[in-house]
Parts: sequence; structure tokens; C-alpha cells
Amino acid sequence: MTPKALAAITDANVIVGYNTYIKLIEKILAEKKVIGTAMMQEIERCKLAVQAAVNGENVAVISSGDSGIYGMAGLILELVMQQEKSLRPEVKIIPGISAVNASAAILGAPLMHDFAVLSLSDLLTPWELIKKRAELIAQGDFVVALYNPKSIKRVNQIQEIREIMLKYKAPTTPVGIVHSATREEEAAILSDLEHFTQEHIDMFSLVIIGNSKTYIEDQYMITPRGYQL
Repeated sequence: MTPKALAAITDANVIVGYNTYIKLIEKILAEKKVIGTAMMQEIERCKLAVQAAVNGENVAVISSGDSGIYGMAGLILELVMQQEKSLRPEVKIIPGISAVNASAAILGAPLMHDFAVLSLSDLLTPWELIKKRAELIAQGDFVVALYNPKSIKRVNQIQEIREIMLKYKAPTTPVGIVHSATREEEAAILSDLEHFTQEHIDMFSLVIIGNSKTYIEDQYMITPRGYQL
């Protein structure tokens, strides 16, 4: 969380968010009004947030990491734009630290060159389109960060992505896995493209797969930028 994000939460009198994320910050919510909903209820809670703002409340909608990266910023803006112009509340997008930034810092410097970010969740995006994007990322020799890599119900998709990557990347390509980045349960492990799916991976994990130049040295995952040393 950035200081600016903390200040926005402190200043707000209404907090809206996913129940799991609200629980992470409950110690700083004091006597604020809290609107929390479960997973798959994003539209409902964002509508409640917009309506509260239209009614004159100072509302903070919280997202894990950065609200503009797989968060609620886009949905909030879409809903606000559905309001009559005279009723639209002011929206400020407060930057946070996304899991991809936090995980990269924990692993070393794996994102020093061009990279792509891909979510493996097929709740809102067809799986065939996700696989197509993975194929193009692999062909382009991008470093890739995988969000939502594996869930209780979605266990085979990470294996399919691995097979796609192996068509274009060496089996020895470094892979870093970070679990619960910046939280108390934080853990990281270094592996390679051939073996990384044997490690513990869940929805609190972020996976970073290197490019053809990425290497591991002294437990740091490093992708060279190309400087002549």
C-alpha cells in the first residue's frame, strides 16, 4: 500500500471492497461504514460504491495491489459514466503496488526488459483467447507474469500454459513463484520452466517466467537490460 492510498482510506467515511481484502486492513478502518461483498459480486459492490458517492459520501473502493491492474478502477469508471453528467462523482485512481511489482522485487530483477502480464482466470475471458495470448507472448520472447495461475477448480490450465511456453522457451528458463507477496505469509521459490508446476501454486501466487536471457545467480532472478558491462 502506498502512503497516498493509506491517506485516501483514512480520509474516507465509506469503505467498499471484497470481504477478503477488507479483512486485511480492518485494523485501520476504525468506525467507518464498510460495504463488503463476496467474490463474483464485483458489479453489485461497485454500484453500491457509486451510489454512495452520488449521495455525497467520501468513498474509498479498495482493491488488492493496484486498482488499475485487474482491480476495480475500470468497473467504477464504467459505472460512473452511466450516470447523468450532473450526477457523476469525482473519481480519483490512487496507485498501489501490484503483485507483479512486489513479486519482481522479491525475486530480484526479472522485469528489466520487455514483459507481459497474463491472467489465467477464465471467468471473464475465454480460455481459448488466453491460450492464444500465451502463444504470442512466448513467440515474442517476453518475460511473462501470470496472475491467478491456479485455483481449487482450475488446476490444468497452468499445465497447458507451461506446454505452450515450452514450444518456444528452453526447459531451463528460470521461473520465480511468489506466494502472498508483501503479506505475513510471503514465500518465494526459484525453479525452471520444466519443473515449476511441481511447486505449490494457488490464487495467492504470482508466477514470473523469464525470457531467453534471464538467469539465476546467488538466488536472484535477473533479466539483463542489455548494458555492455
